[in-house]
Amino acid sequence: MKIVHTPVLLNECLEFLSPMGESFENDALMIDSTLGEGGHSFNFLSKYKNLKIIGLDADSNIQAKAKVRLAEFGERMNFYNGWFNDFYKNYPEDSRKPNLILFDLGISVFHYEESNRGFSFRYDEKLDMRLNQNEGESAADLVNNLSEENLANLIYLYGEEKLSRRIASAIVNARNGSKIESSKELAEIIWNAVPSSYRYGPIHPATRTFQALRIAVNSELKRLPESLHAAFNVLENGGKMGVITFHSLEDRIVKHYFKNLSKKCVCPSNVAICRCGGRACAEDLTRKPICPTEEEIKMNSPSRSAKLRVVRKIKDATEFHLEGVIGF
Repeated sequence: MKIVHTPVLLNECLEFLSPMGESFENDALMIDSTLGEGGHSFNFLSKYKNLKIIGLDADSNIQAKAKVRLAEFGERMNFYNGWFNDFYKNYPEDSRKPNLILFDLGISVFHYEESNRGFSFRYDEKLDMRLNQNEGESAADLVNNLSEENLANLIYLYGEEKLSRRIASAIVNARNGSKIESSKELAEIIWNAVPSSYRYGPIHPATRTFQALRIAVNSELKRLPESLHAAFNVLENGGKMGVITFHSLEDRIVKHYFKNLSKKCVCPSNVAICRCGGRACAEDLTRKPICPTEEEIKMNSPSRSAKLRVVRKIKDATEFHLEGVIGF
């Protein structure tokens, strides 16, 4: 079986999320919230023989690859096909709490290279971008149906694209002739819409627009704050939760939530008596995010923007810990 995705910050994850210490039993349980092709899970199961993992993924196709790859671990590996926010929101109260939780918020190379869903502008594919193709609007739906203003706002907010209005205008003009249905077609519209000086910058001019569409189609940032909160409260006291992000919008959410967890009190200023417990809910194990080494970036260029943050749980968080966390 061909594996196309290399797990990022692997050694750092194995170190910071090691199932060691007094708070862990001999058969520690980990939840890999974003299984992908199973790279992180494979290495955790290989290194820590007492570990069991539940792997979550919304994409049944990539999960099928992971099942083949991880078959050698037998009953130590279990699978859930669905969104991680649904999994944690509906986690059974009588089920065993995990000792470790990992989120890797990057999109697998599989989706760019093998999914045929238009994630990459390097190929001429149907413009879809949905991780779960059985629900929601596709990227083509957004490109062809959103108003010019809403499309420009989406590209600016999720892609941090400074030429968002110019690009949105070009897309609307193009779709007036015929529907935009392929990734290559959209990339060419964007290429022709931007100044020549912008075309030959460090990244392709369509990169940020494609990122914005992918984020919107899969509600990535909308799911994140409440997913982190629900996952943290599912975690066993003394357990550790790690999150790998790949752009500033994701990292801002994780940073603010973890910062709130480590505060002694997060009650609003108009609350006279503390209601959050007056005690930190977590210990921040990575005061600054862990970033890839130069060697890793050379070996695996998609890792260049990755950041890992890890906390150790002390007690459950309250709804106040979500206050101030940026939502989209």
